[in-house]
Amino acid sequence: MGSLTKDEREEVIQAWYMDDSDEDQRLPHHRNPREFVSFEKLDELGVLSWKLDADKYATDPELQKIREDRGYTYMDMCEVSREKLPNYEEKIKSFYEEHLHTDEEIRYCVAGSGYFDVRDKDEAWIRVWVKKGALLILPAGIYHRFTLDSDNYIKAMRLFVGEPVWTPYNRPHDHLPARKLYIETFAQKLGNEQGIDASA
Repeated sequence: MGSLTKDEREEVIQAWYMDDSDEDQRLPHHRNPREFVSFEKLDELGVLSWKLDADKYATDPELQKIREDRGYTYMDMCEVSREKLPNYEEKIKSFYEEHLHTDEEIRYCVAGSGYFDVRDKDEAWIRVWVKKGALLILPAGIYHRFTLDSDNYIKAMRLFVGEPVWTPYNRPHDHLPARKLYIETFAQKLGNEQGIDASA
């Protein structure tokens, strides 16, 4: 009976609140007890997700529809592993620095797996584990970071509206219009009772 209401995204995406341990960033970092995060909670933060068929990404009509609906005209592939990524150690460190972008970050995991960490409205880290078939969209202005998991490999499609701009703005960059808009659109809407300051 429960399977009728199961969200198919759960097969390729899981999210949970992280602990405060400084152990290896590639470990799951669950709180004790574990505290999972729903897709509804991710939606409230502006984090959107789909489960797609990664074995047919080149011809998938569902992916094509998402690209057309959201205006994603640019596409390339990025493989992150010690063997595939030049300056691997340096890149992994830079991916894990807390940062934001002035445009959406769109990643479609076509092989492997990894973690995208995002801040909730109270500044707690939520770890989003993506596996093959997961399409994840992080909104412009959200503070986040990325790391591989202990399998040390991901192959992801990167999508973008127009010419890609991959510039990361390491925290703090609260003065950027993208950050202010994110606060107004998502964090302030969620946290009006807490009195979040949109001008921060």
